[in-house]
Amino acid sequence: MVKQGPSNAGETAGILASIIKNARLAWRLLRDPDVPASLKMVPPATLIYLLFPVDFMLDLALGLSQLNDIAIILLGVKLFIELCPQEIVRRHLRAMSSVSGSYRVVDEDPSQEPPSSAYIDAPYRVIKEDEEE
Repeated sequence: MVKQGPSNAGETAGILASIIKNARLAWRLLRDPDVPASLKMVPPATLIYLLFPVDFMLDLALGLSQLNDIAIILLGVKLFIELCPQEIVRRHLRAMSSVSGSYRVVDEDPSQEPPSSAYIDAPYRVIKEDEEE
């Protein structure tokens, strides 16, 4: 069954956010001196494979080549992150999720009713789709 509606948009946004997060994490790990140099060869090896003129997977239909390339990039980034030492990955994830800058915490009582000045009282009318103004 194919899902439709807002849930697909939310899922797509979640997937894109995950891809961006992994790309940022991979970039930080590449620049980290604690990550072994041998592991830092995985992303360049992925790019070399993409630039290599012969594909190991044949392109049977138009467009599959681009999907294949995207999948290889995503797998290369994921493999690099998985092979990196987990304590270094956790350190970078904590640094990425921390809020930089100044902020303040405001204690609010959610049960408190907003003041009456927060409401706008205005006349309105419902227009049906078949009606025109």
